[in-house]
Amino acid sequence: MLNEHLVFLDLETTGSSAIRDRITEIGIVEVRQGRVLGEWATLVNPGVDIPPMIQSLTGITDKMVARAPRFSDISGELLKRIDGKLLVAHNARFDYGFLRNEFERIGIHYISRVLCTVKLSRRLFPHHQRHNLDILIERHGITCDARHRALGDARVLWQLTQCWHRELDAATIASAAELAA
Repeated sequence: MLNEHLVFLDLETTGSSAIRDRITEIGIVEVRQGRVLGEWATLVNPGVDIPPMIQSLTGITDKMVARAPRFSDISGELLKRIDGKLLVAHNARFDYGFLRNEFERIGIHYISRVLCTVKLSRRLFPHHQRHNLDILIERHGITCDARHRALGDARVLWQLTQCWHRELDAATIASAAELAA
């Protein structure tokens, strides 16, 4: 897995529906051959109000995104950073669905290979019942400087992957990743 060109991705959004809701923040950590090439994050003006519950969870307010770029403004830069790379996300269907829908809204058909760290964790550690990010942070002793912020959570996914590579052999991870993709 670490031999691939990876992008650890996390999004913050206005809600849970990729069709109805919008992205408010994007965070990525780009890794190739097990080395971090760079990080990138941006707030995104969703064009709609952020519900109070989401503002409370993420700390991202309407005021913070009011002057942020729209998705269409950053889509070229984002596409340059993620295109052709394996996207790694926690509950990847959620993040990938939002990305695909946002790109579709501006006329770009986006498709990517995706690896879900929830599915991968379930494959690697089937004896554990829960695999949400808070549980995995605690279970593996990972630190997070900004939980529920896109770059903070993307960094956690990179740390989690490194942790798994220290705890397990590469063949086990590769086999589980193939099944989880």
